[in-house]
Amino acid sequence: MAIRVQLTPGQAAAREEYESFVREAVAPRADDWDRAERLPEEFLKDFAARGLLGAAVPADYGGTGLDPITFGLLNEELGRGCSSVRSLVTVHGMASYAVARWGSRDQRAHWLPKFATGEAIGAFALTEPGAGSDVKGLRTAARRTADGYLLTGEKRWTTFGARADVYLLFARLDGREAAFLVPRDAPGLTVRPLTGVLGTRASMLAELSLADCRVPDGALLGRPGFGLSAVAASALELGRYSVAWGCVGLTQACLDASLDYADRRETFGVRLRDHQLVQRMLADMATGAAAARLLCQQAGWLRQDRSTDSLHATWLAKYHASRTAFRSASDAVQVHGAHGCGDAYPVQRYLRDAKVMEIIEGSTELQQTTIAESAYHSRPRTAPTATSGPTATSGPTDTERVTA
Repeated sequence: MAIRVQLTPGQAAAREEYESFVREAVAPRADDWDRAERLPEEFLKDFAARGLLGAAVPADYGGTGLDPITFGLLNEELGRGCSSVRSLVTVHGMASYAVARWGSRDQRAHWLPKFATGEAIGAFALTEPGAGSDVKGLRTAARRTADGYLLTGEKRWTTFGARADVYLLFARLDGREAAFLVPRDAPGLTVRPLTGVLGTRASMLAELSLADCRVPDGALLGRPGFGLSAVAASALELGRYSVAWGCVGLTQACLDASLDYADRRETFGVRLRDHQLVQRMLADMATGAAAARLLCQQAGWLRQDRSTDSLHATWLAKYHASRTAFRSASDAVQVHGAHGCGDAYPVQRYLRDAKVMEIIEGSTELQQTTIAESAYHSRPRTAPTATSGPTATSGPTDTERVTA
């Protein structure tokens, strides 16, 4: 039983609607999409017609403007069915959110209605050959012209870059980071689809090459120096939140698949589910999903309250949920044995997708560093003084041995 607390009637109804849609229209086709390494156009049209591409678009511009918890529930159910579809909501949502929050009146009026209906799909283009987690390593350059800007550089691993109609793209302008809205048909932009990636294979990744790519004055989103600290940071925060919820759904999918298989499979004269070591794996999946879901809900409530604590809560949720998803996927493959290594069961896809979750929107190691630093800053100013036990000169304590 999935543990959920404090959902409003509207949120509960939305979750049921998302669950039904994913069960009927997403999960049964996800393996085929994974093998084809793309989402079909007819599905994208249906997805848009349901208003799901407008999740991060304000209602004033034709979107559904979902509250943080409902947006999370959408990502959870999509993650349960297909992480590539969830990736679409993530990056399209990041572009939508950035334009809604930081765009000019003209930019909002032009792009947001198109984002809401799926007339235009947005992608997020930040990563470069030498700049991933280290966003300060950004090398793509922009220079001014009489009527706009010329962009030169390379972007890598752009999710849905092979399908997107516009890219929220970051470059240095006058030595400072800036954000641009670059249409797919901009002169000087070349899009190269990427195939054969480890996971989320249907997310239609691409590499972007910009050779004096020409964009008009109205392409600049915010002022120079504002690109990473505001536009990228806030969009990545939404993306991290989306991925965290998607990992909850992925963990739940691992549990569901393992429960079903362990109930049907017999070994040594008993059902697989009756072996204690299998029960341990099932118990870990169930507990991990519940804990990750609660962390995501906490982050959602804080986002809804516009609390400054939401940033840290989202880091915690994404860190725990992504690690839990990978451990659960590994165990799910183990439960399925040799069948888990073939393509007849989806757990092999879950494992590949889960590994990607530990890398995107803040790698596990980057999150560990950030969370640990935050823990130091938030500790009480005066720590209790030991009155007994090892002194400073008596050698390392047990804790020091562990952390050394």
